[in-house]
Amino acid sequence: MKRKYFVIASFVVIALFGYLFAFRKNEISIGSEQKGGLVIFSNNKKDELAKSLLTGLECANASKRPIAVMMPSDIETRPLSGISQADLVLEMPVAPNGVTRAMAIFQCDVPKEIGSVRSARDDFIPLAGGFKVIYAHWGGEHDALGKLNKGIVNNVDAMKYEGSTYYRKSSAPRPHNGFTTLERVYAKASELGYTLTDSFSGYPHEEKENKRNLGTLVSNISIPYPYPYNVTWTYNGQNKTYMRSRGNKAETDRNDGSQVGAQVVVVMDTTSRFLREQYIEVKTQGSGSAHIYQNGTVIEGTWRKDPTKLDSKLFFYDLQGKEIKFVPGKIWIEIVAQ
Repeated sequence: MKRKYFVIASFVVIALFGYLFAFRKNEISIGSEQKGGLVIFSNNKKDELAKSLLTGLECANASKRPIAVMMPSDIETRPLSGISQADLVLEMPVAPNGVTRAMAIFQCDVPKEIGSVRSARDDFIPLAGGFKVIYAHWGGEHDALGKLNKGIVNNVDAMKYEGSTYYRKSSAPRPHNGFTTLERVYAKASELGYTLTDSFSGYPHEEKENKRNLGTLVSNISIPYPYPYNVTWTYNGQNKTYMRSRGNKAETDRNDGSQVGAQVVVVMDTTSRFLREQYIEVKTQGSGSAHIYQNGTVIEGTWRKDPTKLDSKLFFYDLQGKEIKFVPGKIWIEIVAQ
């Protein structure tokens, strides 16, 4: 008789464990639905997305290889289309008169249009290589174009694919009337046999705020590009975002009218030399000083990129030699060349 009770009890225990396993597997929550006479409870918790190695933010396209698009700073091109949705932007002077160009890197957000698209410059090629991007550009400076045509980095040139991947708009003045979309560039990149999976090693991120004291608090950052290319970033403590102005006016995005913002602004000091009329060469490999602005504070540090390896990462270190952890969010790297 005792054995019979023991067997019955064993079956009950097994059944109970089976029920708990099924219960856990379906993760009960408030919501439920009925299937085949059974009430199935499901969890309404949003599935967690992978985080972008660029921004540290959850991103549906986190595993997708980023696209880097060359964009101008000329007055007649403003406002630019899609610039506010770039995950990371690198800007630097490219001519003796101080005119700048930007390489806007897109991964997570998908603008409805990007432009205007401008020419490649030699100084940006090591940066494109380091971020492992597909480089989108409209022609380029002679030396840069020669390297790109030899395949130094995967690139999609509008000089070859105008009318399909890239298009011109009559509403914009030449040569600033070239535009594209990420969908078009990805389609051409796939056709060219480029890998579309991200291989960038990434930046470290953390939510923790930097230590704040009177010596590190900075609410306004002035980038000493000459007018009308001069840039100011103003910190908004409510949304912990630096808001961008250029030429003493708020910089907005033509797509939606929003002001350009970033959670991290890096000012990277380097050197340059005159090449010829309308061209300078900026050092983007090697090392130099840097200032990293986030959460309304500044961190003094250095930048470093191995000059012997085109695909080496662009690193940022504090004065103790530790790699700086960025707060999650969009990043702008302003390169100031003496």
